[in-house]
Amino acid sequence: MRLRLFGYNLPGSIAALCAIELAVFYAAMFVSVEIRFWSDPVDYLRVQPVWPRAILFAIALLLSYAALGLYSARQRARTFGLVVRLSAATLVATAISILCFYMFPPLAIGRGPIAIAAGFSLCCTAALRIVLARFVDVSFLKRRILVYGVGLRARSIADLRRRTDRRGYQLIGFVAPDDEELKVPIQHLLDASRGFKQICHNQEIDEIVVAMDDRRRAFPLRDLLECRLAGIDVIDLVSFLERETGRVRTDLMNPSWMIFGEGFKRDQWRRASSRVLDLFASAFILILTSPIMLLTAVAILVEDGGKGGVFYRQQRVGYGGLPFNLLKFRSMRQDAEADGKAEWAQQNDPRVTRVGALIRRMRIDELPQIINVLAGKMSFVGPRPERPEFVSMLAEKIPYYVQRHCVKPGITGWAQLCYPYGASEHDALQKLQYDLYYIKNNSLVFDLAILIQTAEVVFMGKGAR
Repeated sequence: MRLRLFGYNLPGSIAALCAIELAVFYAAMFVSVEIRFWSDPVDYLRVQPVWPRAILFAIALLLSYAALGLYSARQRARTFGLVVRLSAATLVATAISILCFYMFPPLAIGRGPIAIAAGFSLCCTAALRIVLARFVDVSFLKRRILVYGVGLRARSIADLRRRTDRRGYQLIGFVAPDDEELKVPIQHLLDASRGFKQICHNQEIDEIVVAMDDRRRAFPLRDLLECRLAGIDVIDLVSFLERETGRVRTDLMNPSWMIFGEGFKRDQWRRASSRVLDLFASAFILILTSPIMLLTAVAILVEDGGKGGVFYRQQRVGYGGLPFNLLKFRSMRQDAEADGKAEWAQQNDPRVTRVGALIRRMRIDELPQIINVLAGKMSFVGPRPERPEFVSMLAEKIPYYVQRHCVKPGITGWAQLCYPYGASEHDALQKLQYDLYYIKNNSLVFDLAILIQTAEVVFMGKGAR
């Protein structure tokens, strides 16, 4: 089971966990008030009603947990790492709650009740997650799927090895079309001699994935129609993989899937909401990080003895394929590309300066891109902008690559969250699949979810080179 919220897919197990913990956060404030003021009727009446404070506290915790990746399907932390993240998120949420309560005096409740509520929430969520991970079988939240097809396309489902890609479904088996070469494990084959509807009933199938190598041969229209009318969902392979993996498999799709499928909408409301988010987020980050940016500029000048520039301007390809000058803090030597030839950034790149290595690790070098966002050349969320030399090369070799330019490039994005830093054609293909998923499902809520999860990338130093 998966929940779809404004283009953002949550596996059923994570959505259920989120709902349970939200209830715990909300109840924690009531518990803390009872503990703190049970012997003081005057103060107890002063903090009534409790529910507005409980809502604010619960939202602060929920956003903090999301920001540190605690609701990410790709979160693989062990028990110690999980407790560390929970503790850090709770501290951040506590600070935010105290700040909000002081900003709105009618909601003031004191640091004591907030600390008690934070401690109660931390203990409950840590215990809940440890128990769920060790003892609870969440398979009842997964969709039971049947795959029609046993060839190369069907094998793309059997080849999904990552636990995060298989979180939302349970593969029951494959049904072989006539004359299709077997490419999946034979032990997963199911006997459908009694018909699709009967096997779906016997196996309690929730969804059929159509993954034939050639749909023009013996397409089971009547069988699939019977199953659909019986309440069993039928979905094509590309849509299934998009939903489960968070990316669009360009090697399996055709242009008609993009033309006739849902998504890929950029109406006036979406453009306006994106621009408003860009302006507010950019102004907030600019004010918040201006001291850091000033110190960074001084450090770059000191390291180079004032000889090199502070900023680095590089031409990138933006919306509609039009070039623009990207602005970043300079993290490489002045002669990094003395021969004029564009090069991918590499791990432990020798061209990076000492200050550059530090600001790259902390993502500080990206901060001047806020100016590009304010100027309207970029968005805060979108595909990573590439250099014209790389775009020309990749567009010739990778199908649908130019389609990523139908939205503004971004400082952060879905591909940056889901895939490590790319420095090859293979990496560019993988990141394109995530970019197309973002373009297809883009919405204001999806943008906000990406911004919140970007905090984890910044704090944990993931993907920097």
